[in-house]
Amino acid sequence: MLLAGAYYERTGDREFIESIWPNVEAALRWIDNYGDSDRDGFVEYFRRSSVGLTNQGWKDSHDSIFHSDGRLAEGPIALCEVQGYAYAAKCSAAHLAGMLGQSERVEELRGQAEALRIKFDQTFWCEDLATYSLALDGEKRPCRVRTSNPGHCLHTGIVPAARTRCLANTMMAPEFFSDWGIRTVASTEVRYNPMSYHNGSVWPHDNALFASGLARYGLKDQVLSIMTGLFDASRFVNLHRLPELFCGFHRRPGEGPTLYPVACAPQAWSAGTVFLLLQACLGLTIYGPENRICFNYPLLPPFLKEIQLRNLHVGAATIDLLLLRHGEDVGINVLRREGKVGISMLK
Repeated sequence: MLLAGAYYERTGDREFIESIWPNVEAALRWIDNYGDSDRDGFVEYFRRSSVGLTNQGWKDSHDSIFHSDGRLAEGPIALCEVQGYAYAAKCSAAHLAGMLGQSERVEELRGQAEALRIKFDQTFWCEDLATYSLALDGEKRPCRVRTSNPGHCLHTGIVPAARTRCLANTMMAPEFFSDWGIRTVASTEVRYNPMSYHNGSVWPHDNALFASGLARYGLKDQVLSIMTGLFDASRFVNLHRLPELFCGFHRRPGEGPTLYPVACAPQAWSAGTVFLLLQACLGLTIYGPENRICFNYPLLPPFLKEIQLRNLHVGAATIDLLLLRHGEDVGINVLRREGKVGISMLK
């Protein structure tokens, strides 16, 4: 549903959305009937086979979901970021339903999304930790540990605006931010290990999603810090391409990040990191149905003076742009335009 929504926003291809709408509705039914098997309002996972994956989120190591004392959580497990993706899916589906003229479905989906947003915040927020709990275990007990997972919640928009700065400050603190990137687990947690696959390492794609969420709520300075850290890390790796992950040791003068020996490189998630970070910095959104490009408070980091975007497709049109940094400002020049494309900028 998120991909369908993003596709329509970019292309305005109504005919394709109409053709896959039954699939969208089937996915919505899966969320409600199978994803939330106990009908508590949250999407959970639980393995049915003894040889299946214990954990089925993006952090799928056997020890990646745990309580503050280090005990591993037992399922069914409701991850915080999964609730964010369920929320965003329903918001996206509501938008598409509106485009298709299904007004009653729009109200139904918006109501479900808002109910999930409220219940998620009430259940997962840990005031004393200044972040959301990692997950709920099978007995609905929160896993009260500081992890990078709530960064995905910012990305999906489920976080109330009043929480965003507090959450951002938590995740940009030294326990999380190594100056190369955000660790998957804060250094203060029992299971923190900077050489662990999911419990203290730095994953570029994880950072990009967090940065995208920060930009969504207007926290651009933190976006620039993350992009700068990852760019600096890329200067120490082969062909300057970000690996799947690297170790979470704090940055030391004159040294590069400690590489994770068996990290995939290249890796698709990490390859996409660069583009999402750049989009977050520029606040770039393409509205295909309106043939319009919007830049929302665009910024570029100090190491990047200019960017050229070539053959940027906007509906049936294409455009080439040159973006130049002037201090803390960004100017936009149109190099080529074929077809009707509008450009707007918020500063």
